[in-house]
Amino acid sequence: MRLLIGTTNKGKIIEIGEALSGLNVTLLSPTDLDINESPKEEGETFEANAIEKAQFYFDRSGLPTLADDSGILIEALENELGIHTRRWGAGPDATDYEWIQFFLERMREEKNKRAAFICSLAYIDQDGKLHTFEGRCDGVITDELEADYLPGLPISACFKPDGHAAVYSAMSIEQKNSTSHRGRAMKSFRDFLTQSSLD
Repeated sequence: MRLLIGTTNKGKIIEIGEALSGLNVTLLSPTDLDINESPKEEGETFEANAIEKAQFYFDRSGLPTLADDSGILIEALENELGIHTRRWGAGPDATDYEWIQFFLERMREEKNKRAAFICSLAYIDQDGKLHTFEGRCDGVITDELEADYLPGLPISACFKPDGHAAVYSAMSIEQKNSTSHRGRAMKSFRDFLTQSSLD
């Protein structure tokens, strides 16, 4: 099965590939198909944006398409990040380093470090039918970066899930996939694909 991953975020593509390892799935990116346009992402929820992205790339490729919209909810910065996470603060054109340094500096002003990562997945199958999946992980923001991070995923180096001693990006692939917001959403998607192939 050929599956288009509707994102240009290299870190997300890597994580999705890890979560689908062992399945008979060939992952493609928009770049592989010379799709150079980008969806507008005008939805007001993670799910709405994920659906918009999936439909955008499905319409241009005709291939089964999986799109992700995710972000972080910060209790102390209510309504500031969420669906606007990557566009918040230093802005969408900032490098990962610039963005995360701005974020950490802003969080140092706050005593409440509680946060939750949300991931919504939208999958449009070969028949054009829509399926959605969601994952959530609660935790805290650390004062500094505690590990390296994949391109496009800088907060993974300063988000420590509840019940764990390590930040996301310091976890093993297996631990991250069973704990993270994207890992949990991807497990639901993987289970769906596996069951669909049996039907």
